[in-house]
Amino acid sequence: MGQNLQSGKRLRPVDLARVHGLSTQAVRNYEEAGILPAADRTPHGYRTYTSLHAGALRAFLALVPGHGHQTAASIMRAVNKGAVDEAFRLIDESHAQLLDDRRTLRAVESALRDLGPTTEPEPGAGAEPAAPSGPGGTFVGPLAGKLGIRPATLRKWERAGLVRPRRDPLTGYRVYDEADVRDARLVHQLRRGGYLLEQIAPLIAQVRAVGGLEPLEAALCDWHGRLSSRGRAMLTGAAELEAHLRERG
Repeated sequence: MGQNLQSGKRLRPVDLARVHGLSTQAVRNYEEAGILPAADRTPHGYRTYTSLHAGALRAFLALVPGHGHQTAASIMRAVNKGAVDEAFRLIDESHAQLLDDRRTLRAVESALRDLGPTTEPEPGAGAEPAAPSGPGGTFVGPLAGKLGIRPATLRKWERAGLVRPRRDPLTGYRVYDEADVRDARLVHQLRRGGYLLEQIAPLIAQVRAVGGLEPLEAALCDWHGRLSSRGRAMLTGAAELEAHLRERG
């Protein structure tokens, strides 16, 4: 950081902008959005900032990687309004979400441990049963309810080739056997982890083809890395926010 931002001198928007590689308009926008405290004005109407504004900007930019732009902005608005407890509540919610995401990852890994060679019947193995039978056999509604999604979402996944239910010969309803249920659960968990359908499709296809989990190892490693990076970014953001709160007194 430039020493001028810590010297107590009056600072211009460009002084704050240069340190962080921002445009002066971005700095003005942050002030207007309540992310920075309101600036003083010269007799000619020009904005002037202080080290307090510089600290607020540092805190905001440090909070963004861990909490996201919207939450980081809400945290700084609360701080600038003197509602520090509200800022802490928002931070707690982000940490709770990170913990939930870690639990989701563990759930995915648990689901993968249960995935083995496909258990779908071989072509020509005999007529399909008239109703769900065997472990995991279920219709679209119950499965959607179990996953907490809409039936339309399961049908969308089917169109993308992510699940492959058979049809009940009497009713025409989709029937999800045990392998289909595992695939649907895996897709659901990966979607929660931020993966797009087009990213998930080749993973599911390869798992089916080779009957193993190797294709997912890189995705899980990447997911672990992103969660760790987010956790560390939250620590960095907390340090800058604490410094800013101390300066505010």
